[in-house]
Amino acid sequence: MAEPSWQEQIRLRLAERNVKQNAFASIIEQYRRLAQQTKLLKERNASLLKAVGSVRTNPSSSTVYIPGTTSGEDNPVRAAYMVSLESQISSLRDELASVYKTQGQNAQRLLAMNETLREKEEISRIDSENLRRTREEIERLRKKVDQHNELMTEKDRTAQVLHDEINTLQLELGQIEERNQILTRDNAKLLQRWLDDKQSQANKMNEAMDFYEDMRSRHQAVVNWRGEDGSPESGSGAVSGNGVRSGEGTQATMTDGQRSQLETGLDRSPNG
Repeated sequence: MAEPSWQEQIRLRLAERNVKQNAFASIIEQYRRLAQQTKLLKERNASLLKAVGSVRTNPSSSTVYIPGTTSGEDNPVRAAYMVSLESQISSLRDELASVYKTQGQNAQRLLAMNETLREKEEISRIDSENLRRTREEIERLRKKVDQHNELMTEKDRTAQVLHDEINTLQLELGQIEERNQILTRDNAKLLQRWLDDKQSQANKMNEAMDFYEDMRSRHQAVVNWRGEDGSPESGSGAVSGNGVRSGEGTQATMTDGQRSQLETGLDRSPNG
């Protein structure tokens, strides 16, 4: 989780302050050592001046060192110089000890830094590998996104084509339904006309049959009347007054509402 902006600014400012303070650390350390050596030299000079002053106040003491003599301890200048040298040696030893200590600390820090550097290199290698894998994954995902975009584009085109086809089919379906309605109305009209025609034909046939029965009954009455008057008996070869045999009327047929031959013959009879 990312830190807030104000915390990041404080951290950066503290890091800048540490860099500025550590920039003059070596110079400050050198000035500290120089001040320490100056203090030691001042103390040695003071002790030497003090020894010289004591020699001047005591003229009986010899200020000249003669080699081979054992009375060097009685020379205050030499004693002061020895004290100064011992103090300088002690300070140098302390400084050498501090240098050794600093060297050991630096060596320890160097080992720690080497270990840290090795860990950082390992972390960097792992991060590089993860970065490489992440880039490969990103590239793979980009390819998949491109493929999906192409697929969606193709699907959109297909959907548009299907939509156009559906609209066309709906238009054709509307036209077909309209045509079916027209044909249904036409069929209903034709069926009604056919039924009316058949009904008319049936009525005409019924009328013809009624007329035929009426003519037949009349013909039979005529035949019976002639028989009572002494005329020849009616038979299969009997001829009516209009020249039609008596059996010819029974052979007449009806065809689609038109009059048969019998009806035509009957219409020509004098009794019709």
